[in-house]
This record gives sequence, structure tokens and C-alpha cells, in this order.
Amino acid sequence: MTAVIEAINLSRWYGHVLGISEVNLEVQAGVTALLGPNGAGKSTLMKIVTGQLKPNIGEVRIFGEKVWNNRHIFRRLGFCPEVDAFYEELSGFEFLSGLLSLYGFSQAECQKRAERALEAVELTEVKNRKIKSYSRGMRQRVKIAQALAHDPEILILDEPLSGLDPLSKRRIIKLIKELKGQGKTILVSSHVLPEVEALTSEIILIHQGKILARGDIYFIRELIDTHPHMIRIKSPQFRELARILAGEDYILDISFRPSEQAVIFETHHRDHFFSRLNELILELSLIIEEITSPDDNLQAVFDYLVGK
Repeated sequence: MTAVIEAINLSRWYGHVLGISEVNLEVQAGVTALLGPNGAGKSTLMKIVTGQLKPNIGEVRIFGEKVWNNRHIFRRLGFCPEVDAFYEELSGFEFLSGLLSLYGFSQAECQKRAERALEAVELTEVKNRKIKSYSRGMRQRVKIAQALAHDPEILILDEPLSGLDPLSKRRIIKLIKELKGQGKTILVSSHVLPEVEALTSEIILIHQGKILARGDIYFIRELIDTHPHMIRIKSPQFRELARILAGEDYILDISFRPSEQAVIFETHHRDHFFSRLNELILELSLIIEEITSPDDNLQAVFDYLVGK
């Protein structure tokens, strides 16, 4: 398949600070997630793709055309930035209509498209309120609405689910999947693995400005499963629980957090651990207040990959 977005030997730095280094990648139609911790280079890459930053080395091509200083390609792009940038005294409807007018649409067409975009992100009821009165979640949805209002072929969404409540996240995920079904190309960044799992299986891992890996998202889960898991359990009976499980051969290490009434287990066999834990809960009437996995996250995967 011909790549919609192609980055060729892409590097960008800020003085002595490296943004991205020697990035080569191809993005096809559909949803592709750019994953990495904060500061990994996701926003830098997206700003180069959208023509806002000029790379020091290399180039980006969209539909085979160079992006930098190519205004004809910009109307085919929609960009949702991570950082807010609004005219606070405008309403959501006025803000979108004004942006759409820059594309040369008639006033009637601008209003029609603004209405449609606001409806897509479920902001119709507050469309005439000033943006300065919007909640964080509403502001985020306005950013998404302006990215898709002109019906671009490519959407670049930088942390689009940030600040949204669970219900709004589900609705935006559904919207992104609908856009994929329309044949659009969507590059979305995130540092939250479960959110990405709900969006797509196609991922790009970026760390310290470099592409570490690319492929199916289940590859990440496999990476996690090849390393010991840390499981934190908060319980008033945490010492008793530790004493019982200490003899199990799949327990590699146990550490205590007395001030938290918690114990952390390290295990190679998470399924065995939880199976036994369920048995103990029934047998001993254990009170479990909280179960978390401190290393079952994207940052842990990157730590494994870079050998930390």
C-alpha cells in the first residue's frame, strides 16, 4: 500500500535539546497510534507532519508531496493540538465558523459545517456559550470539532482524549472509528495504553525522539508479560496475605508498605497469582481494598525496551 504520510530521515532539535532523531516511518489509511511518555517527541513529530515546524534534517511527504511550506496540502489536514489556543470571548459556534471561513467556504457553508462538527462532539447545547465558560472537557471537544469541521482526509490528533470524562472518551473513540470507516487517515498520540487499545491495534512506539518499535498493540502486552509483574494489594490483612503467599514458587519478591497497609508482590505468573488470591479471599474472608499494578503501564514497557 502507498503511504499516506511518509517521514524520511527526520530530525529536529532545539539548541542542544533533541526533539526527534532519524525518524523513518510510513502511515497508511486508518488509525495509527503514536505512543510514548511525555517528552518522547510525539508533539514535535506531529507539528512537523502538519507543517508547523521545519525539520533540521529530512522531510515529510503527504500523498507524495513535501509538507513544509506547501499551503495546498494544509486544507487536506485537520490538527487537534495538545495545548489550548482559543479566542476566549467567542462562542464555540463563532470560533468554528471563523476558522472555516479561512478555507474559503461561504457564510452559509461555514455555519452548516460548524453545526455539524459541534453535533459530532455533542456540544450543540452549548454552542452559543463563550469558550471561556467551557469546562476542560468541552474545550477539548471544541479542539476536536475544529480539526474535522472542514472534512479533511487526514486527522492529526495530539492527546485528543486528555481531560475527557469516561463517557466523553467513549464517544470520541466511537467518532474516531467512524472517521476511519470513512477512509480517513488518523494519527493519534497518547501515553495511556488502555485508551489506545480501544482505538486501534496499529502502534508506533517513540522514546527520546527515536522510533523504538512498530506493529500490533498486542506486541506491547507480550513485552509486559515477559517481565515480572508488580502487583500492589491494599488490605488490613496485608501481613497475613504476604505470609501465606511467601511460600508459592511463582512469587519472586515481596515488599511492604506499612503506612499504606499494602504489600507488593513480584511474580512471573500473574494468572497463577490471581487464581490463588481469589481462593484466599473465599477461604479467609480477606478484605481487599485495592489492587493495582504499578508497572503495568506504557512507561514500564519503555523501561523494558531501553533496558532500564
